[in-house]
Amino acid sequence: MLYPGSVAFETHAVLNQVPPRGDLDLHARDTALSEGVARETNAGFEALLPKLRAWSTAIGREAAFDLGREANRHAPELRTHDLSGHRIDEVAFHPAWHEIMRLAMAHEVHNLPWRHPQPGAQVVRSAMHALLSQVEAGSCCPITMTFACLPALRQDPAVAEEWEPRLLGTEYQPALGPPASKRAVLLGMAMTEKQGGSDVRANTTRATALGDGAFELVGHKWFCSAPMSDAFLTLAQAEGGLTCFLVPRFRPDGTRNPFAIQRLKDKLGNRSNASSEVEYRGTWAQRVGEPGRGVRTILEMVHHTRLDCVSGSTGLVRQALDRALHHARHREAFGQRLADHALMKNVLADLALESEAATALMLRLARGFDEAPDDESARAFARIATAVGKFWVCKRAPGVIYEAMECLGGNGYVEDSDLPRLYREAPVNAIWEGSGNVICLDVLRAMVREPESLVAFRAELRLARGGDARLDAALDALDVELGRREDAELRARGLVERMALALQAALLVRHAPSAVADAFCASRLAAEGGRGLVLGTLPAAVDCDALLDRACPREA
Repeated sequence: MLYPGSVAFETHAVLNQVPPRGDLDLHARDTALSEGVARETNAGFEALLPKLRAWSTAIGREAAFDLGREANRHAPELRTHDLSGHRIDEVAFHPAWHEIMRLAMAHEVHNLPWRHPQPGAQVVRSAMHALLSQVEAGSCCPITMTFACLPALRQDPAVAEEWEPRLLGTEYQPALGPPASKRAVLLGMAMTEKQGGSDVRANTTRATALGDGAFELVGHKWFCSAPMSDAFLTLAQAEGGLTCFLVPRFRPDGTRNPFAIQRLKDKLGNRSNASSEVEYRGTWAQRVGEPGRGVRTILEMVHHTRLDCVSGSTGLVRQALDRALHHARHREAFGQRLADHALMKNVLADLALESEAATALMLRLARGFDEAPDDESARAFARIATAVGKFWVCKRAPGVIYEAMECLGGNGYVEDSDLPRLYREAPVNAIWEGSGNVICLDVLRAMVREPESLVAFRAELRLARGGDARLDAALDALDVELGRREDAELRARGLVERMALALQAALLVRHAPSAVADAFCASRLAAEGGRGLVLGTLPAAVDCDALLDRACPREA
């Protein structure tokens, strides 16, 4: 087959290669996602569906995938000074990055639930975020933080009144300028310091009061996410203890705020996005929330960013599965299509199970966020289940994407396949906003300090009781584990893993086709059956064809 612009040579016939995928409707081709969104949005589905469909069509175009490749091929550059030697501390991006950001903001991926506060808005927005992650995951960082900052800012009505109208804007304006001159803004975050990392209470940045809620900051931040943003939530030691502050790039008088970007981080993945070290040198800031309550204040933002860690990883896993399936259904080896070989079929079906389970969990978490403002039980469930989901889905993503890469053989190891970029991207969601140990300790803390969260979690699991004997047995065993208090920290990873698997299984037993639920329970919960430690070791009784036809129709 010849593609436009290609040339045929007598000595070089190109055979048995996979055709381009073309433009895709990423929402429509993902049955688990489309069914899950309809299920979890309830009454809000019809009102919000056009937004999801429009975004899916826009971001699934082949041209959008090309933008994602270009944005990652041309990393951002730090420009500390202008031609005349004035300090500017700006970050320059490739035009492809700007176009992706323009698309995402125009489609409200950064603020849909705040612009349209109605049932289902969080669910639809999580689905949209997962689609963005499939195409260009680096842009998810500023999109996520801008989305997540509003609940934190609303803890201080005066700050929220000033900034919320700008956060609800949809026009991408990358040039730095005084906030009052912009119709929409982006917000970043600068919390961790080199001596503390996740232990933010070890922060040494100091805040000196200037009066009327204004402060001056002096200190250094080891990680500042999206330093090109218009303002940042940060933590500093003030009278009364560690306090949350909002740091804009411009002072109220319109002059530049001292915000010295020392260097951009040279990262494993997330190459299109800038991450940096910054210094506050007499930097103007507004206090957000109560003095000494900085961690509690900023945790409102962290809670929402963790939801996006789940949806971001879910998107990466789905895109890896999609590419593996496309390759295996078009490539022949040893006399038949790869997808028709029993062993390859087992691997692909296992990948499909991971994708569907992650999708179900992501959407159920998002419904918890939708319901939380008016439902104490929903708020309690989201509190603990988001941490559980963040630990498990983000932890699984790198291994799942690697297996998808291997399905393509050598082609999967080549940058043109996009699998290497997905693979490099995958670890960031497991590390950002609390790595594995931090998340597990947070789950333990929630069980002790907020016991209502565990009550709500167990209530969700009970909804699936009687649907599968293997799940019932797993829930019985989990109840015993949850009741133990000795060596809790030592056992934390295993406990949170079992909580995640039980929740995924419960959701699939209740909502997925029997072939999917049976395969998940047989391979993830059953004590017997010879399940291996790698993907592609599903029991013989699993209906792999049913799983793969559901994951992506053959005609696609």
